[in-house]
Amino acid sequence: MVTTFYPPYNFGGDGIFVQRLSQELARRGHHVEVIHCRDAYRLMTGGKPTRDYDHVPNLTVHGLESSFGFLSPLATQQTGRPFFKAAAIRRILDKGFDVIHFHNMSLLGPEVLKFGRGIKLYTMHEYWLVCPTHVLFRFNRAPCARKYCFACTLVHKRPPQWWRYSGLLKTAARHVDMFIAPSRFLRDKHREMGFSAPIIRLPHFVPAIPDDHPESHSFTKGNPEKPYFLFVGRLEALKGVQTLIPIFQNYPKALLFVAGSGEYERHLKALAGDHENIRFLGHCSEQQLQPLYHRAVAVIVPSLWFENLPLVLIEALRQRTPVIVRDLGALPEVVEDSGGGLVYRTDNELVAAMDDLLENPGKRQSLGQLGYQAYQRDWTSEAHVQRYFALIRECAANRARATSMAASAKGME
Repeated sequence: MVTTFYPPYNFGGDGIFVQRLSQELARRGHHVEVIHCRDAYRLMTGGKPTRDYDHVPNLTVHGLESSFGFLSPLATQQTGRPFFKAAAIRRILDKGFDVIHFHNMSLLGPEVLKFGRGIKLYTMHEYWLVCPTHVLFRFNRAPCARKYCFACTLVHKRPPQWWRYSGLLKTAARHVDMFIAPSRFLRDKHREMGFSAPIIRLPHFVPAIPDDHPESHSFTKGNPEKPYFLFVGRLEALKGVQTLIPIFQNYPKALLFVAGSGEYERHLKALAGDHENIRFLGHCSEQQLQPLYHRAVAVIVPSLWFENLPLVLIEALRQRTPVIVRDLGALPEVVEDSGGGLVYRTDNELVAAMDDLLENPGKRQSLGQLGYQAYQRDWTSEAHVQRYFALIRECAANRARATSMAASAKGME
């Protein structure tokens, strides 16, 4: 596994997914090694995480550091090449892995796609391959409908990436056997934006709930005085929590619980004031989130960007909790595939959906059950791993076929 961020040196769902997949493969007896960049995390945060790696048998984590510190990921961001880490990455990959799986390569650079000789996969967690800000959120205000990449990069307070104006990415992508899109929307959006490499859809997974998961959380211990709706995620403008606050300031029927932290947190708290209907829970561990999901009327995902396949949706459906999602990106795709929720476009439609689930507990239960059935079918670790290895076998067969055809063509010369 090759990725920029890996827990605890990570921020969002991409690192969590890489960790879950790595640990799942290791538990099944596979030898797994992870390469990630500690310098990149320190560049973004100015510090180190407060905890250490999870130690799992068969799993080795290489947290790369350079004597150049933050200059190393900055140089990569500008050039697309891991100048100060290339030797270390090559040394690890040259061990002869059967599969090399790339993930978020933003601060390791596309040049790394050329390294190593195994079957090569690349999971597209966001839009980094076609968007220098990763998220297709134009000027940090709205979904991108027309390219303004240079100006948009500056608005996002990032230096322009000069390698994007060369052929580096196109050349490097040829070394990847298959690109993986967790949603149909992400796959189709990349094709729409001119990315022509082979892409297959393979949804993410979340592990089953352990038998010893806790049944309480300090914010929901016992019965809350009101039912509540739940938001889970990093607090950024593009996540759309600011659109929920005015609604719940005028919605006496239920509370809004906001689980997460981030750079937009202070603004959101100021917007909410001391309103009793809105409660910020801060960062919650996976164990703390489980009872929060279970007791919520629904999980609301109000994202303002082309969200891919957020893990919070699958985590909610795993708990038989319905979801209410904005009609944008891949969010409605999850509801369509599972039947486990409702879709809205306007604030009035969101309020109507909330009323519907509050006033019809039987419907809430029915949607939750449909969502859980879809989780069992499509989003368990077992379902994912079966498809994952089928994909690897397909890629190996394609390589063998290409090698045979090349040999036959050479013999006919």
